Amino acid sequence: MSSILNFDDLILKLSRMNGRKRVVVACPADSHTEYVVERALREGIADFVLVCAGACTPEFAILRDGYAGRVEVVIEPTVDDAARRAVAIVRSGDADVLMKGSMNTDNLLHAVLNKEHGILEPGRVLSHVTVTHIPAYGKLLVFSDAAVVPRPTLDQFDAILGYAVGVSRRLGVSRPGVALVNFTEKVNEKFPHTLYYEELKRRAAEGRYGDVCVGGPMDVKTALDAESGSIKGITSPVVGNADVLVFPNIESGNVFYKTISLFAGADMAGMLCGTTVPVVVASRADSCESKFYSLAIACVD
Repeated sequence: MSSILNFDDLILKLSRMNGRKRVVVACPADSHTEYVVERALREGIADFVLVCAGACTPEFAILRDGYAGRVEVVIEPTVDDAARRAVAIVRSGDADVLMKGSMNTDNLLHAVLNKEHGILEPGRVLSHVTVTHIPAYGKLLVFSDAAVVPRPTLDQFDAILGYAVGVSRRLGVSRPGVALVNFTEKVNEKFPHTLYYEELKRRAAEGRYGDVCVGGPMDVKTALDAESGSIKGITSPVVGNADVLVFPNIESGNVFYKTISLFAGADMAGMLCGTTVPVVVASRADSCESKFYSLAIACVD
C-alpha cells in the first residue's frame, strides 16, 4: 500500500474501502459531533450507534436524507449510563470504534478503564497517539504522547513506540523512521529518558517493533529538517525524514501539539491506543475537521 500523505488521501482511501466501520458515540449532543457523524455518513466511511443521555435524541438533518438505516439510537438516563452502555457495545463486538461526544472525558474514561467492564486489556498501557499534517512537511507525522502519560517509564515508552509505529504502518509507511526526542543528542543520566532511549534502540535492533529505523536522542528540528542534521554531522536515516516522534514527557508533546496547530496551520487527529478498539476523545477546543480526522484515523485498518 502506498503511503497516505495527507488527510484528503486518507478520506479518499476510507471512502473506497469495502465495508464501513461501526462507530459508537457517547452523548452526541453538540454541533461538532453532529458535523462528524453527518460527514462520515456522507463520505461513506462509517455507520453509527448514538448513545444519548436523557429524553432528548439528536435530530441530525442527515437522518432525514436517507441515512437513517445506517444509524441506531440508544437512550440511557444519565451521562454515566451512556458511557457505560457505549463501552458495553464495544465489549460485545458490536462496534469497531468508540467516540466521545459532548460528555466530559473523565466520564467516558471511567467506563473505559473499569477493571471489570472496561476495554483496557490487563497489563496494557493507555496512551494517546496524534497524527498531523504540517503544510511545511511533506507527509503525515505521528507523535506521542501528548495527552495521557506524564513521564513515561521504560515499559510505557515501549508501548508508546509500538502504538505509534503501528499507526504509521496503517498509513502505508512500510519502514517507519522513529525519532526519540530530546533537547540534545547526548545521553545523560540526569535525563533518564535518554537512558530509556538507548534500550528502545537496542530492542528495535532486535526486531521487537518489526521493520523500523529508530534514531535519537535528537531534537525535533533535526528529526524533521535534513539540513539541521547535516550541520550537526548526524547521519541517521531518520534525520530530516521522521515518520514518528516519541516525546520524553507530556509537557513537550502537548506544547508541540498546541504550537503546530496554532502557528503552523497543522491539521490534527488523535486517538487513544491500548484499548480493545481505538477511542476518540478529541479536546473541546479541537475544530470540527480535527474531530472528523480523528475518527477517520481510528477507522483505518
